[in-house]
Amino acid sequence: MLDIKDRKWKDFFIEEIATINSGRDIYEAERKKGNNPYVSSSSVNNGICHFVSNENATMEAGCISVNRNGSVGYAFYHPYKALYSNDCRKLRLKYPNKYVAIFITTQITAQRGKYSYGYKMGTGRLKRQKIMLPIDKNGNPDYAFMEQYIKEREKQIIQKYISYIGKNAEKSVGGGGGGFSD
Repeated sequence: MLDIKDRKWKDFFIEEIATINSGRDIYEAERKKGNNPYVSSSSVNNGICHFVSNENATMEAGCISVNRNGSVGYAFYHPYKALYSNDCRKLRLKYPNKYVAIFITTQITAQRGKYSYGYKMGTGRLKRQKIMLPIDKNGNPDYAFMEQYIKEREKQIIQKYISYIGKNAEKSVGGGGGGFSD
């Protein structure tokens, strides 16, 4: 079991590990209902505020959104294609990896307390925002550790869920053999 306490850590500017792009607003009058997630500045639903059929240059999968307005400082990973509003910033990791992205979103979100509606996390501030990351023997971000750490946590959550489902399935069929009959 990997432990974050066993690692050396170092602070990195976000611009060292990701490119940062602005989103583009799709105003209410322009929005057409559809299936494309439109990420804005919500702290819930992975930041998704609408589903639209619109498309623009911000559409991309495998990115992190960081709220710069509204629920400032929340970060979410989007493995699916999505559109990004100007109320968030889209980060493209220089080391693109789902598990690393999830690790980094937690580190970014941990900084949200210093931001507010009056002190937004705009592009300039986001570039210079430091986050702590585990490092390898050369002092670089230890992406392999981040990936394995998140994979272990994911496996723990899945095992916990399977156990919960198994216990409740037994209860729902009377606690007997746990199977279904033909």
